[in-house]
Amino acid sequence: MKRWPFIVVATCLSLGVLGLSVSDAKPPVAQKKVEKAPVDPKAEAAFREAAKKLASGTELDKVLALENQERGVKLDPMPVIDDLTFLRRIFCDLVSRIPTTDEIAAFQADKNPAKRAELIDRLIADDRFIDRWTVFYSDMFRLRAQADGGRAAIAWIHEAITDAMPHDEICRRLITTNGKAGAAPEVAFVLGDNADPMILAGVTSQVFMGVRIQCAQCHDHPFDVWTQENFYGFAAYFGKTQRIENQFTRTIYAKENEASTVLWPPEGKAKPSERKPAKPTFPFDMTSSDEKPEYLVRLTSLRAKQKAEKDALLAKANSKDADVDALLTGAEENEAKAKGKKQDDDVTRGAKTDAKNLNIKAGLYTTSDWRNELANLVTSPRNRWFAKNMVNRVWADLVGRGIVDPIDDFSDNNPASHPKMLDYIADEFVASGYDLRSLVRLIVNSQVYQRRHIYGAEEQQVAEMEKSFLATPMRRMLSETLYDSIITAGHIFDVKHTPGKNMKTTWKLSQVAKPNSGRQGLALTAMKFQQKMEMTAAMAKDDEEAAPGVDLEKGIEIDFGKVLAKAKADGQKVEVEEMRVMSKEEIEAERMRAQMQTQRRGVDYIDRYVKATFDDNPKFGSSLRMSSPAAPEHFLRVFGQTDREVLGETRDHAPNMRQALMMLNGSLTHEAARVGEFEPMYALLVEQKNLDGAVKLAYREILTREPSADEIKEAKSIIATHKDSLDGMADFRWILLNCNEFRFLP
Repeated sequence: MKRWPFIVVATCLSLGVLGLSVSDAKPPVAQKKVEKAPVDPKAEAAFREAAKKLASGTELDKVLALENQERGVKLDPMPVIDDLTFLRRIFCDLVSRIPTTDEIAAFQADKNPAKRAELIDRLIADDRFIDRWTVFYSDMFRLRAQADGGRAAIAWIHEAITDAMPHDEICRRLITTNGKAGAAPEVAFVLGDNADPMILAGVTSQVFMGVRIQCAQCHDHPFDVWTQENFYGFAAYFGKTQRIENQFTRTIYAKENEASTVLWPPEGKAKPSERKPAKPTFPFDMTSSDEKPEYLVRLTSLRAKQKAEKDALLAKANSKDADVDALLTGAEENEAKAKGKKQDDDVTRGAKTDAKNLNIKAGLYTTSDWRNELANLVTSPRNRWFAKNMVNRVWADLVGRGIVDPIDDFSDNNPASHPKMLDYIADEFVASGYDLRSLVRLIVNSQVYQRRHIYGAEEQQVAEMEKSFLATPMRRMLSETLYDSIITAGHIFDVKHTPGKNMKTTWKLSQVAKPNSGRQGLALTAMKFQQKMEMTAAMAKDDEEAAPGVDLEKGIEIDFGKVLAKAKADGQKVEVEEMRVMSKEEIEAERMRAQMQTQRRGVDYIDRYVKATFDDNPKFGSSLRMSSPAAPEHFLRVFGQTDREVLGETRDHAPNMRQALMMLNGSLTHEAARVGEFEPMYALLVEQKNLDGAVKLAYREILTREPSADEIKEAKSIIATHKDSLDGMADFRWILLNCNEFRFLP
């Protein structure tokens, strides 16, 4: 197929393309607390009542409209997007792929006025919603599959979202958990920064509360209220936490010491004899315990109801007449409620979560009173930083711009653009029991989320419209969404060609040791050892990874269920493993590896090419299940996925040449463009000879819209340059996949 970049440019221009108890913890009395101006409950209530009287939209839209009015914004909002545009946007945001033609047809055929809200509920109940938001959490908490216990931590997050574990409980476990990496999945958060209390202080404040306090480690913060003493007091909560590596089993643990390593005053500012363990202090302001805001009353009521439901279920389970099948059925119904219905209905989900609790590893490890206290303070409903931080992150992910921007820089010098709207959403989030699905549902049902982009206006007006949330900013798909959308558009989640029709021959380079070269015996032994290891790995039935490919557009997929099953097993044997020494076989394997490394230079090799024939009929797995972060050269990294190493690093959506080359020349785009015999497109082109219908199908499959008459005409002229209509359509689909319209959300 002939594919030239200028075709992409010309065609894109012609298409008009644009690029479970309520924690009421109080701060310790002895702390040096940074105070903020109190909120006037009466004024806040009056504002909410005034907002409700506005004409249209959800309550969130009314709060925004009134706040914009108070800010003196006189611009009119952009209209709400049409059905197909909404369909594409909501699929990409909630389940990380574009819709299929069947899903498009079903949505268009639905005449229910509430079909958008119903679709949102169905997508929130979809398994891909769990996968997509596992990626969100993994980015937020910087969980790395290659780090100590990282794979188990990502799998645990996946299960937590599946079970609708409240956000505050997820965060509480990450802050408090000790134990072995992998066996205690949550401990990966602490081990991710080597349990360094100074680093963890900065990470905890920024990740969980959106406050950059780490600048105060060396001196009082030059642009904010945080002092060096504030920082040391906050870091002291992690002062007794220690990372330990077992030299025999090579496993990593987090434990608690007797003494704290965080000393005050800082080194160099006092004599060593004068430095004493810093006292843990929580410097962040919290809502007074004398106040009972409406959102806290609702949260208390919700969790009391959840606890009553759970107690009733446990009592029934412990009764002599308990029906196991009925209990299991009830648990499944509760899970479905939590995943798919509104918050008013899902009050019994806690029992199933408790039953699947993975904290069985803690027998050998003491818990940390200091970190438990910290977790209670951080996740308290009286800590407004905590709820606002999560709300702001999810809002920015879905709308394209944070209410506080950058999203992790809450400070007096970077105020929220719409503080009252942020307060409103945070209140609803807390009152829902910190439920992720309720938060997402609240945002995407609003007109704010469903507004159009603004085109053709002056740059200043565009900036003001987007900052006031009267128009949605342009957003490129997440790298995972782009990857899975290419697979969806090209029908390559499964094979699409007849077996044996695409046989190809390739030559593979291999190396063979020269006869009598160096330590040939060692080389032969090494080869046999390697073959044995590969055979053992292939036969292992409990392997937690499956490799669908090794190129730059495929990756290692994680089976979350197997990973957690292994974590549970490891947790049960952790005490034995703590004392276990290496077996004779393991020692011999280590000796062989070391000997092979030291003697390999003495062996000379001959390059030989081996002929291999294969069926070029690939299929691709979802990027949402890939081991993450991917390798630096992988598609996901090229399109913005970070290495999750640097605190505060966000995904870079700026275009670059590597992205263009990967889309133009990559195997993923090439395979998606090819027309397979198992596709509807093949029947239209080969059997029905319906070229107009094939062009319309290409637009629906790839761009989720209908083409204009001019677009159909131009597409047919491109296809006609090929003798074979299948090759012509492959070229045209390749052009559509390389358009900005495909990569950017409508």
